[in-house]
Amino acid sequence: MSETHSTAGQPDQTDITDYDDPNAPWNQAWDQEGSIANWNDDVIKEFRENSGKVGGAYAGGDLILLTTTGAKSGKRHTTPLGPLNRGDTMYVSSFIEDKYPAWWYNIKADPQVTIELRDKTYQATGKVLEGADYDEFATWVLANNPLLADFQSKIDRPMPLVVLTLDSEV
Repeated sequence: MSETHSTAGQPDQTDITDYDDPNAPWNQAWDQEGSIANWNDDVIKEFRENSGKVGGAYAGGDLILLTTTGAKSGKRHTTPLGPLNRGDTMYVSSFIEDKYPAWWYNIKADPQVTIELRDKTYQATGKVLEGADYDEFATWVLANNPLLADFQSKIDRPMPLVVLTLDSEV
């Protein structure tokens, strides 16, 4: 049995069934100014030190590190995300309520990304879903992912959906 390491400040909770669950990772680690407090730094470090395994709220779940190129800055940005699957198609979304996440804008501007999955790194392509592609995919997501359906019911804009295709291992 392998040992899991808890990420500082994150509870050991994996059975999250509601978007508003106070133990959900997206509802944790906020500082007094209302911004996330170095959340990603600790998760990225733990991911890389443990071949893609992390503890805390993400223990036992799949996690990827998505590296995009900043749409405005041109700098590389790495974000931990929980990948979802529709058959063989990997996709990601976000629980940010008031705006689309930076990685969504970055992929829209430059779809060439890097994905770290477990102990492997891949060059990959991200596709921001829009129009009829979005409508069809979102209908499926809302019928098959209760957390995203709950989230969508609480926001006034379409949730972000991005399909990720692994191109080649680095």
